[in-house]
Amino acid sequence: MPDDSSSETNEPDHRHSLILATARRHFMTHGYALTRMESVSREAGVSTATLYAFFPGKAELFSAVIYDAAEDFGRQMAKVRAASGTPREQLLVFAQSYAGFMRDPLVRAIFRLVMAERPRFHEVAMRFFEKGRTDFGMVLMDALARMVDRGELKLEKPSWAAGQLLGMIEHPVFFVPLVTGDEVRARRPIEQIAEDAVETFLARYGA
Repeated sequence: MPDDSSSETNEPDHRHSLILATARRHFMTHGYALTRMESVSREAGVSTATLYAFFPGKAELFSAVIYDAAEDFGRQMAKVRAASGTPREQLLVFAQSYAGFMRDPLVRAIFRLVMAERPRFHEVAMRFFEKGRTDFGMVLMDALARMVDRGELKLEKPSWAAGQLLGMIEHPVFFVPLVTGDEVRARRPIEQIAEDAVETFLARYGA
């Protein structure tokens, strides 16, 4: 085991991030029960003392991994902004970005992990899902509300409408592979899925 005591003070952020990235791989590959703290520290290249200094136990490490993944997902979706253009153009930007994000195998792996460990980490799971709803849904709901204010859409509840649009994207690109273990995937490219969802949405809510 490497002696990293001299660098713990100099590079705490780097080592913290490295541990989280390593632990994420271990939890996704082996699950919570079979992940070992010693294996994480060895692969991360830090001492077990350093690992336990950051995370007192495996439960704390798992919670930190899930919170870090949620922050990572939030940062990715924060890049999705379409403040100009027609409603169709704005919604296509969001829908295509969202479809690409939800198709990512890493995203499904994290969701599978959270779902599997929800009984053991109920609060962690609920915070993860709530943050996802806020990070993803609020971006779309805010855009829909602005379109309504400009008279471009006719809808009473942006939250309901946003859920319908997200659902048309999530079902083929996320939930079907999630349930089938990626054995069944959408035949349509994600660009077509996004476009079909937007066209269906605008047929229902377009002014």
